[in-house]
Amino acid sequence: MSNYNFSKNFHWGVSTSAFQIEGAHDKDGKGISIWDEFTQKKKVILDNHHAKVACDFYHKYEEDLELIKDLGIPNFRFSISWTRIFPDGCGRVNQKGVDYYNRVIDSCIEKGIEPWVTLYHWDLPENIQKRGGWANRRIVDWFYDFAAFCASHFGDRVKRWMVLNEPMVFTGAGYFLGIHAPGRRGLKHFIPAVHHAVLSQAEGGRIIKELRPDSLVGTTFSCSLIEPFRENNPKDIKAAKRVDALSNRLFLEPALGLGYPTEDLPFLKRLEKHIRKGDEKRMQFDFDFIGIQNYTREIIKHSTFTPYLRAKLIESKSRNVPITEMGWEVYPKSLYAMAKKFASYEKVKEVIITENGAAFSDELQNGKIYDSHRTNYLAENLKELNRAHLENEKIKGYFVWSLLDNFEWAEGYHPRFGLVHVDYKTLERTPKLSALWYKKTINAHNQKHVGNVLTKSDLALERRK
Repeated sequence: MSNYNFSKNFHWGVSTSAFQIEGAHDKDGKGISIWDEFTQKKKVILDNHHAKVACDFYHKYEEDLELIKDLGIPNFRFSISWTRIFPDGCGRVNQKGVDYYNRVIDSCIEKGIEPWVTLYHWDLPENIQKRGGWANRRIVDWFYDFAAFCASHFGDRVKRWMVLNEPMVFTGAGYFLGIHAPGRRGLKHFIPAVHHAVLSQAEGGRIIKELRPDSLVGTTFSCSLIEPFRENNPKDIKAAKRVDALSNRLFLEPALGLGYPTEDLPFLKRLEKHIRKGDEKRMQFDFDFIGIQNYTREIIKHSTFTPYLRAKLIESKSRNVPITEMGWEVYPKSLYAMAKKFASYEKVKEVIITENGAAFSDELQNGKIYDSHRTNYLAENLKELNRAHLENEKIKGYFVWSLLDNFEWAEGYHPRFGLVHVDYKTLERTPKLSALWYKKTINAHNQKHVGNVLTKSDLALERRK
């Protein structure tokens, strides 16, 4: 057991998302999302996997929340499926969907678990996509209404909100590369989607605060430490800087009032035709915290033939470094660097690691599931985060991705990130040894601070004597 020195008010948690675990894809009035539609296509998901059942969290949430309680994890991050609330994306409300999330939230609170709710984790209503999705400016209003509804109906119990999950990923993979839902390709889709997501994250934050002033509102960003392939090569250094601007700064800096990083990424000047009068102010919001989601670092080399970025990723497999089943380099120092980078912004009040974890193969022996690679990954990442935490008090939390093995988007069910193993045939849950390690880590943290309090109390009593 590593000896960490996180402060008493450090937040420990575990993360999930609706589409990846809920299943019940058409249950109780739920509408069709872009991922429901996307997974119907051939050859877009590995082995044509889909999430119609997934982990069946929709029916098994009580069992899973009891697992969280038993593991001593105090905070649970999950998302709300937009189409369970508004099957058509807007207008008609599905009361059964509202009732379901009321039950999940109430059950969390009854078990002493703090719910941290993500409003949008990629499952856009298909009816909104038919009208252009994130490329249609009207989505700012549709999302505003969805956020307002959730804040009004759940905000009496939910105090921690995250507006968007990884906007760089859902716009980049979904509207430029086409490898995620809705499968659009090219700048003509990506550029407007970026601007409308930036507006939506700010407008979503504003309406939550307006309706629930006592709430704590954040949003989450994917991020990676970006380093040049050749440290002394000016072209590689500039290429890495461009990738960093795209991957780590594009959605954060407009919220902070710094605008888009067009100086480092000239192609972003195409955003200008989508920016209307007053948008620069509308893009800004004073978030209570920023969630960052880091798994690895990326090594970048200059590439004349890559459009827009003039940069290419050097695959980890080719560099003879330890990697996860996703092909990502195991590099814990990336978490240290990214936590410090985001905390260094003056207007960022608090940084929470809202996702960090790894996909590795598990070994079943005598009814136990051994996953030493995952445990080692988490332990080493926490060491680096502890170092960052001690150097910057803004860094205040850590959530493991993920509670359960689940549907991992284009990779289907092949990579397993869970602390808890899921048998996809029987849906049986089995905590892995990494889950038990995480429980011990949290318990050791709690006992350390209880011990400190008792020691101080004892000293005070001695003085009175």
